[in-house]
Amino acid sequence: MAEKNGRILAVDDNADILFALKMLLKPHFEVIRTETNPERIPQHMSEEDFDVILLDMNFNKDAISGKEGFNWLDKILEIDPGAIVLFITAYGDVEKSVRAIKAGATDFIIKPWQNEKLLATIWSAMKLKKSQKEVSSLRERQKEINTIMDQPFADFIGVSPGMQRVFKTIQKVAGTDANVLILGENGTGKELVARALHRYSLRKDETFISVDLGALSESLFESELFGHMKGAFTDAKADRPGRFELASGGTLFLDEIGNLSLPLQAKLLTVLERREVTRVGANKPTPIDIRLISATNMGIKQMAAEGGFRQDLLYRINTVEIDIPPLRERPEDIPLLAQHFLKIYAKKYNSQVSKLSPSVIKKLTTYPWPGNVREFQHVIERTIIMSDSSTLSEHDFQLSAQGQMNDGFDLDTYNLDEVERIIIEKVLKNNRGNVSKAASELGLTRTSLYRRLEKHGL
Repeated sequence: MAEKNGRILAVDDNADILFALKMLLKPHFEVIRTETNPERIPQHMSEEDFDVILLDMNFNKDAISGKEGFNWLDKILEIDPGAIVLFITAYGDVEKSVRAIKAGATDFIIKPWQNEKLLATIWSAMKLKKSQKEVSSLRERQKEINTIMDQPFADFIGVSPGMQRVFKTIQKVAGTDANVLILGENGTGKELVARALHRYSLRKDETFISVDLGALSESLFESELFGHMKGAFTDAKADRPGRFELASGGTLFLDEIGNLSLPLQAKLLTVLERREVTRVGANKPTPIDIRLISATNMGIKQMAAEGGFRQDLLYRINTVEIDIPPLRERPEDIPLLAQHFLKIYAKKYNSQVSKLSPSVIKKLTTYPWPGNVREFQHVIERTIIMSDSSTLSEHDFQLSAQGQMNDGFDLDTYNLDEVERIIIEKVLKNNRGNVSKAASELGLTRTSLYRRLEKHGL
């Protein structure tokens, strides 16, 4: 036997009606409360959280107009704006039904009712209540996350002129729905910028959906982004919305957009122009309302000039551009970042490390940081884990190269992991961040290269 759930409050001045309701609903729901006096509704609502409230439209004061029922509906919604109320009346008609829905009722039931129809209506109302709770929970979680991020741009820290320009642009653009293209090398924090734009936008209480287009195969592109219908292909066992639908009302972040092939670029452009998607296997399109943010580590303008990226799509996605400077071009930010990550990881690992020696700051500032802030963060974390001292010295840091990297391989390490990392960095740089081309040059599959990128924090 299926487990009973759901809490129902039924309010009607007719005790026989309430008895009949209780007998009908008792086998199906966990809690059934009945009440003949509507004046006790606030007390019931203060004592329990009801999924559905069944409310008589006509009490003793007014036998047929439903006025008293509408008054109590207003009071219920004043106590709980998300309350699910089903009106019950023996004098139902279309006009009252419309008025009830407009006033905030979820549905309208006419006495005498059909048992199956009444149960179906209540089950439907309960599903609506469950959906409301899930949405509310997600919104509260998002607000909590935003509150925790008490700094203006969370981990996105910098006093350098380049970073100040980035912050200023975020502040100007965030409150609009303008499409934004974020440019920057791997590890500079492109997703952090995207999340900051969302956090300070008018859509901040809605969904932020991130998609790594570089990790998405061409065969899955349409299904993942646009969704599919049950039976559209072999593994489509149920209807599934795509990322565009999931992000509707909020923000969609398309990372590594420069990796899209020309045919996929054309499909993306069509969706952005029409503001609607058609699931794979569907006949009708679904309207979407998104704020689009894109990012790439590739020279996308040069790609467009050479025919590797559609000019019309580039115009569509870059109403505003934000170019994040690499860490090597903002050395004045390194002491701030070092202290920031020092606090985070010392607390995380319960470490006694509390400061950095002056020589460390000099060493960190002169290192080129090919992996940018992501690499910097991982180096600080690793060093704190391995250190037994309260003060980090330059000897605690194991960096793969000193000074600026040149075009050759003048390595001052023979550690195979470090050598592999340096080679991957160089090949990626030579291929302007194109993972497919870099993987081909290295003799690896894209998947193998992605594993190595994750391994080295690139």
